Amino acid sequence: MIKTLEIKDPALFPIAEKIEKGERLTLEDGLLLYKSPDLLSIGQMADAVNRRFNGDDVYFIENMYINPTNICEANCAFCGFKRKRGEDGAYTMYPEDVLRYVEERITPTTREFHIVGGHNPHEPFSYYVDTLRILKEHYPEITIKAYTAAEIQFFSKISGLSVEDVLKELIAVGLETLPGGGAEILSENYRRKLSPDKATTEEWLEVHRTAHRLGMKTHATMLYGLIESLEERLTHMILLRELQDETNGFLVFIPLAVQPKSINAGIKKRTSAFDDLRTIAISRLMLDNFPHIKSYWINIGTQLTQLSMTFGASDIHGTLVEERISHSAGALTQSALTRDELIWLIQGAGKRPVERDTFYRRIRVYE
Repeated sequence: MIKTLEIKDPALFPIAEKIEKGERLTLEDGLLLYKSPDLLSIGQMADAVNRRFNGDDVYFIENMYINPTNICEANCAFCGFKRKRGEDGAYTMYPEDVLRYVEERITPTTREFHIVGGHNPHEPFSYYVDTLRILKEHYPEITIKAYTAAEIQFFSKISGLSVEDVLKELIAVGLETLPGGGAEILSENYRRKLSPDKATTEEWLEVHRTAHRLGMKTHATMLYGLIESLEERLTHMILLRELQDETNGFLVFIPLAVQPKSINAGIKKRTSAFDDLRTIAISRLMLDNFPHIKSYWINIGTQLTQLSMTFGASDIHGTLVEERISHSAGALTQSALTRDELIWLIQGAGKRPVERDTFYRRIRVYE
């Protein structure tokens, strides 16, 4: 399969040979991929690997984002979402408010609630529990994907419970999977500078390890485009790959292009299209034990997302209804797409749209 590709950069020949044989790529291989000028060959290799996993199928879901509070004790340098209590724009939605928010926006085919928010120290752990409880009581058929590993670690701190006990309490009221956020870059050098108040690298990994041990399948992200080195990006992928070797608990990897704090920021403050496509493709090549790589249209836009389907992406996320976090940080994209628009994007790339649930069980295939 790989041998039939017309690779222009000779430095990529050994990597193509490894991919052909199904051998694992090293950090040094990843650096070669990042530095090669032959982006199209890298994309073709990633597409070939993705076809081994998924054929021509590209997945999407009808989901709804819910951000119950933007009050947060953390001081992440890249965040435009957080507010301090009393600051202009600060809010907390209590369980009844969350229920009302959902009732005003839900559709008959919504499959998932995606719930993330600030680390609000002014509310007890029971607030976060009750938010899930009320949704599960009223919408038992909808999957709850809630609270990043950083949030789970925060809940452990404010409650005095172990991470395992926090997860068990949340599972008891309806939690079924964790989103992948809070990972940023899994490097202590990076985290000390940009997210010093959040979970450490090992704490983030341990939350997911614990969730996997409890029978959960979860998600993993990487926020790229700030101060991280290419070595740190690749080490991030390798740490996830090692945990996946151990637990087989991750469903998908989601590279997230960082968004500037102002929507008026110039293009030099944003990641480039080349970096976005290259990072998606390299993710597919490095993460040989992840079934899916997601192209997050909220960050990179719909047209680049369409192109990414030939660079190794097999998932383009969902309808969202109303996304706040990336858009509060300067994202220029729409805050929602319709099912028909997602199908159109996938078919336009020559791929087969597959509507899924949270766990990649097929709902409908659009031929």
